[in-house]
Amino acid sequence: MQDTNRRLPDVVEEARRVSSTADERGVALRLLGGVAVNVRARDGLEPAFRREYADMDFITPKGRSAEAQKFFESEGYTPQTRFNTLYGSERLLFFDENHDRQVDILVGTFRMCHEIPIGRRLDLEPMTIPLAELLLTKLQIIELNEKDVRDALAILHNHPVEESDGDAVNAARVAELCASDWGLWRTFTANLEDLRSHLDRYDLDDEGKERIDRGVEKLRGRVEEEPKPFAWRVRAKIGDRKRWYDLPEEVEGGP
Repeated sequence: MQDTNRRLPDVVEEARRVSSTADERGVALRLLGGVAVNVRARDGLEPAFRREYADMDFITPKGRSAEAQKFFESEGYTPQTRFNTLYGSERLLFFDENHDRQVDILVGTFRMCHEIPIGRRLDLEPMTIPLAELLLTKLQIIELNEKDVRDALAILHNHPVEESDGDAVNAARVAELCASDWGLWRTFTANLEDLRSHLDRYDLDDEGKERIDRGVEKLRGRVEEEPKPFAWRVRAKIGDRKRWYDLPEEVEGGP
């Protein structure tokens, strides 16, 4: 591992630096999580949605975890050696000892309460995963916390809901994934509707609240109109009688 002083104290600026450096070296990495929400906000986040970020989250394509590992070691990050040896084909953990900050690198796919396939769309956007998947990763959580609510609202405040990617939330992609997994549909639609109940807790003007509400309504309608396959309809009949989500284990930080 190289001893480097390039790492920056500000986590958002460090995430930008890491992403740019990885791109220059041909290492496939994309940001996700709260830092990605911040990076994608071209005009900055509304004060109501600003928060502290404790760590950085990335994803790399399946089969390329060795590249990611070498890259972060070259940037002075300390690997969680035992964890990476056991689970490196799916996930890598590193630690920035200078700034007491963990880096979590998923390999190939996002899997927490639900699985969000991202790998084939990693190269659509620079620096971060596409906004559709970014929103899904925030709203696939069974029990939303304050950070997830803020981040999801920030996405819908800063980006329109359309039928394409780029600077928009791709409603077609969200609908496609929800139509392929009843459990994801169940959690996502419940959380999407719940976002409205949080709007009055934040200092937003009426136009900002209306923008978010329009995004929620457009997404909800698009998800519901998407044709559902037979297997989805069968699972829907079982409903909540059978658990539809996973409970991911927390991993402690530190090398």
